[in-house]
Amino acid sequence: MKHNCNHQLIKQQRRIAKQVQHVNANHFFNLLTSPQLLETVEAQLPDHRERQYPPTVTLSMFLSQTMSADGSCQNAVNETNMTRLRSGLPTYGVHTGGYCLARQRLPQELVSALTQQTGALLSTCTPSGWLWRGRHVKLTDGTTVTLPDTAANQRCFPQHGNQMPGVGFPLARLVGVVSLATGAVLDAAMGAFQGKGTGEYGLFRRLQACLVAGDILLADACFCSYFLMADLQARGVDVLFEQHGARRTDFRRGKPQGSRDHLVCWSKPAARPDWMSLEEYRRYPKALTVREVKVGKKVLVTTFLSPRQTSKNALGKLFQQRWQVELDLRNIKTTLGMETLSCKTPAMCEKEMWVYFLAYNLIRLLMAQAARQAGLSPRQLSFKHTLQLWVAWSGKQFLSDAKEDTAILFFLIAQIRVGNRPGRIEPRAVKRRPKPYLWLQKPRWEAREHIKKHGHAKKLGLN
Repeated sequence: MKHNCNHQLIKQQRRIAKQVQHVNANHFFNLLTSPQLLETVEAQLPDHRERQYPPTVTLSMFLSQTMSADGSCQNAVNETNMTRLRSGLPTYGVHTGGYCLARQRLPQELVSALTQQTGALLSTCTPSGWLWRGRHVKLTDGTTVTLPDTAANQRCFPQHGNQMPGVGFPLARLVGVVSLATGAVLDAAMGAFQGKGTGEYGLFRRLQACLVAGDILLADACFCSYFLMADLQARGVDVLFEQHGARRTDFRRGKPQGSRDHLVCWSKPAARPDWMSLEEYRRYPKALTVREVKVGKKVLVTTFLSPRQTSKNALGKLFQQRWQVELDLRNIKTTLGMETLSCKTPAMCEKEMWVYFLAYNLIRLLMAQAARQAGLSPRQLSFKHTLQLWVAWSGKQFLSDAKEDTAILFFLIAQIRVGNRPGRIEPRAVKRRPKPYLWLQKPRWEAREHIKKHGHAKKLGLN
């Protein structure tokens, strides 16, 4: 039995190596140096003189930080010095000041354009077998990240209102659009957690340009808005949303199309939103015809009006794929470590966000290439496993032949597949107990003064 398994692995490895040599198997991998990306880099690079850290080197080091377990600037500088030492080049100084200044000079437009370009190129090169009925499905959702507690960050991204001054952390909201087929981030927006126009729906209005005719958008109930559906219909985009809790669904009304399945006419809201001008409001249609279906315990709203072309069961199975965006956000925040940003100013925090998204897209690019060679879907492969292999591979620990290196890398990526566990339910609770320290419920400087006067608490405990 063991002999047969080894024989199958050898056959698969030979098949992949043959594809690398005779087929355009490096298609996704070569996108990193494609003319389109090179043009984007050249167009966004500022005028600069030769320094220790030119923009391209700085971006490479910044990306390495996001993929490293030790994401400090000191570690990035140390790794660069070791790389230069192994290459026989003179080393730089070990101080981080020069690198930090270089990160500030790095144009944010360069990083965001590269992120959007890699996502667009991945979508363009997506095989038809990865699409849903030959169409691109895109997911959107929002999340939050915390920032260092500096005065500048607090002004742009105030902390939660329930927290005392000097105790909490600045809080930012992120909204992204992700490809269902490849998992790549296509576009993203960052804003404050609270305030006018900072909700998930408000941030998403900045991202509609990445949706083109023929696309399908999956989203939760937060995005089930009359105006958004009208905008997307005008673009030729179909939608599948969960029904908003504020809207009542009565299947006794409308045009019935089956059990818990009907067509209804939504009237344009009489109240004009504050963010919309009167001219924009008047341009919207007076009514929309949408389809409402109940699948399981959820009521779904869609622009797929014909049950013959798209059955209720097909809509239910498609909407289940919306959960993939939750897993993608977990990979970005937990696996890559973007849950807490490290920069001290709002501009640098937004730039750091784009670097994380670019690093995430590059890993997704490797997964897409490995999946294509192994005859799998990228969603069947493990993001964390690919990240670990890439970090090891970038250390030049593989063979000297570039094609053989690439073949082995993609072969190893395809070996670990994520489990298929539909309907899995897990408690949202932490089993491991934290260390018995008191919560810091006053500004740090005030706590220091208290310790100077009264000393540390003799008995520690959870508050």
